[in-house]
Amino acid sequence: MSLPTFADVEAAAERIAPYAVRTPLIENADLNARMGGRILIKTETLQRTGSFKFRGAVNTVLQIPPARRGQGVVAFSSGNHAQGVAAAAREFGLPATIVMPKDAPEPKVAGTRRLGAEIVFYDRATDDREAIAREIVTRTGATLIEPFDNAKVIAGQGTIGLEIAADLHGAPLDAVLVPCGGGGLVSGIALALATAAPGAKVFAVEPERFDGMGRSLAEGQRTAAGGGSPSIADALMAPRPGEIPFALAKKHLAGALCITDAELERAVSYASQRLKLVVEPGGAAALAALLAGKFDTKNKTVAVVLTGANCELSTVARCCETFADP
Repeated sequence: MSLPTFADVEAAAERIAPYAVRTPLIENADLNARMGGRILIKTETLQRTGSFKFRGAVNTVLQIPPARRGQGVVAFSSGNHAQGVAAAAREFGLPATIVMPKDAPEPKVAGTRRLGAEIVFYDRATDDREAIAREIVTRTGATLIEPFDNAKVIAGQGTIGLEIAADLHGAPLDAVLVPCGGGGLVSGIALALATAAPGAKVFAVEPERFDGMGRSLAEGQRTAAGGGSPSIADALMAPRPGEIPFALAKKHLAGALCITDAELERAVSYASQRLKLVVEPGGAAALAALLAGKFDTKNKTVAVVLTGANCELSTVARCCETFADP
């Protein structure tokens, strides 16, 4: 197993610069006052396709040998990685096939179709999405782009860490909170910050019942979460971290935090009503951990990554109704 390095993240940043958005790092006076510290918000909701996933996808597509590009790419995803891969493939004229769950949010399905990808649906309860993807790869010769267990994808996601460090302009950073599904994003950011801002502690934030990274860190080996009824954070339901993400996490993560669906709903409402940002439940996980008091921000500088904005507006409206004054 070959792990990505800091040099790989730097190379990815240069490689994807002409294509990816350099998203803003913003502050909000209400949030700072509420948390008693300086809170920096990395708005990957403003990235192409509405999530951070485009970074890793385009970094990977750019490294496919030209002779193989015509055979296309394949990915399996509940939606954000699907759209990231579809957009990266479209940028360079590659055919894309995406294996998606039947219950994926409609905006993610529609967005993937709009980008020209072919969708193959599967049942989360009975089908093996990876086996379906491997069969397509074997049949077509396409390149598989895994959502998180892929060194090139992780290096691409790690560019977020470089941007956070650069936008600090030398100011101290105590911690970074990052939503976590399979661990590709949080491990990439932690890898980047270990060199770019070595004083910052990086924490994964996961939904209850799907806290595979937290359990794995506690056990010292990859461990599956308990699972159960689906989380409102559809993008964060990986049963356990990937092999490459966990190998990096053991070296670079300070820990993991766990949040409930109600805390996610409150964060979606807060983002909409106070920050004036649309954030999907999974994308709001790091913000949810702050608002729920899962991390002490008093007199600290803490960055939170908002990772995605691809959900039905009815979900945002429901969260705002449930938490009318978040």
